[in-house]
Amino acid sequence: MELPRPKDPIADLIATDDRYHRDAYLFLRDALEYTQRILKREVGNKTRHITGQELLEGIREYALKEYGPMALTVLAEWGIHRAEDFGEIVFNMVEHGILSKTETDSRKDFQGGYDFEKAFRAPFQPSSRVA
Repeated sequence: MELPRPKDPIADLIATDDRYHRDAYLFLRDALEYTQRILKREVGNKTRHITGQELLEGIREYALKEYGPMALTVLAEWGIHRAEDFGEIVFNMVEHGILSKTETDSRKDFQGGYDFEKAFRAPFQPSSRVA
């Protein structure tokens, strides 16, 4: 007798919206955990709600830490090209019960978060020399 396989909420999500690679969702989950750890250190080890802008900054830091100069390439491979894509991923996860949100959270929280070239490529560009 074969045991039933555990339900995979991310697979269910991707079956309804395949704009983003599975790894994008796993990355976002890890980046959220990273952001929570960083913010806990800053506010005295208490868990609190993370805003969209705080999450975007945590995502940026985590991507640079994990993928270095390849971060922009990796994100693009997963279908992520702008900050708003992170908002779509977050709210897809909310709608499938993987993450939760407050009444004030919105996809708009991720609009205009940062320019991807500046956020992910600029930290690795050589600094210009001033004569």
